[in-house]
Amino acid sequence: MPGCLFCAIVAGTVPAFKVVDSTDGVGFLDIRPVFKGHVLVVPRTHVSQLTELPAERLPGFFALVQRVAAAVPSVLGAQGTFVAMNNVVSQSVPHLHAHVVPRTKGDGLRGFFWPRHKYDSDEEARSYADRITASSFLRV
Repeated sequence: MPGCLFCAIVAGTVPAFKVVDSTDGVGFLDIRPVFKGHVLVVPRTHVSQLTELPAERLPGFFALVQRVAAAVPSVLGAQGTFVAMNNVVSQSVPHLHAHVVPRTKGDGLRGFFWPRHKYDSDEEARSYADRITASSFLRV
């Protein structure tokens, strides 16, 4: 879709810190993470919201989200993840995406207020992406 930031990331025309790139979708670091290691998982083809994703693509897409949700805490030392998706409202990029956010008890995340924690540098972001990519959960 022309003009879609996430389509451009999938196509490789806009740089991103990718953690996984498969036939079912692409996962990359959120540039405004709730916590460092926050990954967005998007389908390869453009759909704006979950209700537009063809039923036959649901299993592959959600299996990828599940693998990322397993990878993130396994390599970042988090206790778990928060997995979320907005449809239209609060969707800053109108391309379906699942948020996979590392969580640790007492991390301060409450309700739907999502504080943001920037990476100190591109090198720090790359180190997070590389650790997630290296997870055995993302090896195919």
